[in-house]
Amino acid sequence: MKRLEGKNVLITGGSTGIGRATAIRFADEGANVAINYRSSEKEAEITLDEVRETCNSIREKGCREMLVQGDVASEEDVERIFQDVLKAWGRLDVLINNAGIQTANPTHETAMDAYDRVLAVNLRGAFLCSREAVRHFLDRGGGGVILNNTSVHETIPKPQYAPYAASKAGLGALSRTLALEYAGQGIRVNMVAPGAIATPINREWMDDPEKKADVEGHIPMGRAGEPEEIAAVFAFLASDEAAYITGQTIYVDGGLTLYPDFRTPWSSGS
Repeated sequence: MKRLEGKNVLITGGSTGIGRATAIRFADEGANVAINYRSSEKEAEITLDEVRETCNSIREKGCREMLVQGDVASEEDVERIFQDVLKAWGRLDVLINNAGIQTANPTHETAMDAYDRVLAVNLRGAFLCSREAVRHFLDRGGGGVILNNTSVHETIPKPQYAPYAASKAGLGALSRTLALEYAGQGIRVNMVAPGAIATPINREWMDDPEKKADVEGHIPMGRAGEPEEIAAVFAFLASDEAAYITGQTIYVDGGLTLYPDFRTPWSSGS
């Protein structure tokens, strides 16, 4: 039996990158998948087709899949997203807060609207979606799962990306708080923290051989990760195999958080 057979899953920012890979992996694990997107309907349709193809290849009757448009930074949109999913399926079992954006600027040159937008999507959006999911889980009983896509920059500073780093650190704290607050009601909340992953958001350095070599030179395993490697961890954490795990960050980073510059032994003296 597939680990997520018959589970209803909502993935925010599910039209591309890690979100797309996760949607396909969950379909392969037997889940029904709702794919949220904000603006790129074409990308979302491609993801939907791939999810449907995966479902049809493993189950004679296929599975249920749907697109739900909406900006997770908008309370009104989030409420509508959940209403649409629950109207169609009746229940939700797993929420994956994957939607995220970043901007690059020296902190002293960062405009407040840019800062506010990153925090609105990455942190406010995750809060709004988590709140709706918790309300549903408590109302129907039986618990549920919330999984948040953070980043190695939950803990590693990222100069010129202050809003992004702040949002991911905040998301880590929010996740641990929710995990503690609702553990007694059977609601598990965990985080997956990717390192350098080959996704469209990282196209700028992926397509430049010099920049790519520089990035991968900081990774002990010597390569960028693939979206499918992140999706596999999400699938594990959503399954009953992770039933006793909550409030944890799983770093999927090729060793990036192991202080790679210390690979060569040295002494700082006495």
